[in-house]
Amino acid sequence: MTLDDVLALPVVEAARALVGFTAVHEGAAGLIVETEAYHEREPACHAHVGATARTHILFGRPGTAYVYRSYGIHALFNVVVEPPGVGAAVLIRALEPVDGLEAMRARRGREEPKDLCSGPGKLTQALGIGLERNGTDLRDGPVVLLPPEGPPPALVTSTRVGITKAPELPWRFSAAGSRYVSKPWPTGLDAPHPTRA
Repeated sequence: MTLDDVLALPVVEAARALVGFTAVHEGAAGLIVETEAYHEREPACHAHVGATARTHILFGRPGTAYVYRSYGIHALFNVVVEPPGVGAAVLIRALEPVDGLEAMRARRGREEPKDLCSGPGKLTQALGIGLERNGTDLRDGPVVLLPPEGPPPALVTSTRVGITKAPELPWRFSAAGSRYVSKPWPTGLDAPHPTRA
């Protein structure tokens, strides 16, 4: 499945399909192992309030980066999906480092690979993705998403992390068995689904 194929999907399907893609930026790359879906119809999504000076990107061209500052500290990296006019995005929550580990270590000040990108704020720091990447096209850079070369991974599903609105939605997805995810899986949800279906 190509990136454009994924971008046209409904946001929950896109969040599942982006697991296994590779994010590349400034000499570093990581395999996407964890995502979350957000849609304008539910209150945890920034687009829920409509298009504003901050959120209008969510209603724009699919394949655009939506990067924002969380709690005034961390830049979080999202992929805009669905047709223009629909506010939807996939939050990239964790990566498995695959290239440029020394650059990641220098940016993060950490040595262990599992500590470099195991969280949405960690991965943007490791890859050097800042607010200046907000609104950029993910097809041709500077941040690029590359499709997997092999079959897609089996997935684990749970509710989203660190939110108080619509916490019941099972819109968090991860590569089954990955040691690079941001948070442990809830008891009873740690058995992998055999396929994406």
